Amino acid sequence: MITLAAAPFPYRFDPASTALLVIDMQRDFVEPGGFGESLGNDVSRLAAIVPTVTKLLDWCRTRGMLVVHTREAHRPDLADCPPAKRMRGAPSLRIGDPGPMGRILVDGEPGAGFVPGLTPAPGELELVKPGKGAFHATGLDALLRARAISHLLFAGVTTEVCVQTTMREANDRGYECLLVEDATESYFPAFRQATLEMIRAQGAIVGWTAPFDAFP
Repeated sequence: MITLAAAPFPYRFDPASTALLVIDMQRDFVEPGGFGESLGNDVSRLAAIVPTVTKLLDWCRTRGMLVVHTREAHRPDLADCPPAKRMRGAPSLRIGDPGPMGRILVDGEPGAGFVPGLTPAPGELELVKPGKGAFHATGLDALLRARAISHLLFAGVTTEVCVQTTMREANDRGYECLLVEDATESYFPAFRQATLEMIRAQGAIVGWTAPFDAFP
């Protein structure tokens, strides 16, 4: 068992029954020219966590832990992208539109792929999801239960949207969740901070948080 100095109290887990979920570290969100920038965001904030996510991946791989990488991406015909999602707001590019890295958030296009250095290693799972949460319209729960996973570590982007949504989905399904604080980021610093506080409030109502330095 490993015990981390976490908030709101120590987090204990067995690597054999714990998986790392790396959420949506995709070029469309992290690199210039992608969907994140088309919404008017400063993507450099997200790019800054890549080194910490890399270290966390190495830590988990060294211990033989299950690693799951998710990508938010849609079918080329956008049949799995409801109009309520595609038409929201006024971005310069919408999901499915052609952009500098191919069609925005369409599976198989360069922008929907992982940022360099964070591609899955052999044996790791890659999960394409059509929504914000990784449990929605995917087989994630069955994959985890088939491997007797009870605890989840989280990294990725963005903190308040896809990461938090997936953590809440996992919490409702009985998983014990910890978000690695410096391995997640938002385009909005206040949103990231508020999410960390919401997750660990009221005695870890959603889960725990801890920085990577807490890992032994």
